[in-house]
Amino acid sequence: MTDLRVGIGFDTHPRDEARLLLLGGVRFEGEPGVAGHSDGDVVCHALADALLGAGALGDVGDHFPDEDPTTEGIAGLTLLSEAVRLVRAAGLRPERCDLVVVAERPRLADRRDAMRANLAEVLGVETDAVSVKATRPEGLGLVGDGVGCIAVATLAGP
Repeated sequence: MTDLRVGIGFDTHPRDEARLLLLGGVRFEGEPGVAGHSDGDVVCHALADALLGAGALGDVGDHFPDEDPTTEGIAGLTLLSEAVRLVRAAGLRPERCDLVVVAERPRLADRRDAMRANLAEVLGVETDAVSVKATRPEGLGLVGDGVGCIAVATLAGP
């Protein structure tokens, strides 16, 4: 019988006009970026946390601490790749993920397929195993003037 595990991840970063916006490894030209020790890719960070959580392997902060100068500016896809490596080293494999980006902007519809393809490649799954959705908080201040992401991921074990 396969061991099925589920993890949840969440990340949020405030806007930073001086930086580029990257979501799921996709650059959103003309949009203000977000602040952070890394590149601020909340999609990759939330998904990495979901994978690590499903594997009971800690969290992004454990493996990529803000105080570590070697992780400063690390690309989200690189961070996610490392989380996948840790999961696989534990004898688990990514199966599926579902993500919700929470932000007033940008609109994701035109870039969603590129995001899904990037994430699927890093996870080693088919694109149809990756879901990316978006919602606007309608001015409720759920992420302040920033971008957030909620992720759910499943892992299968031996």
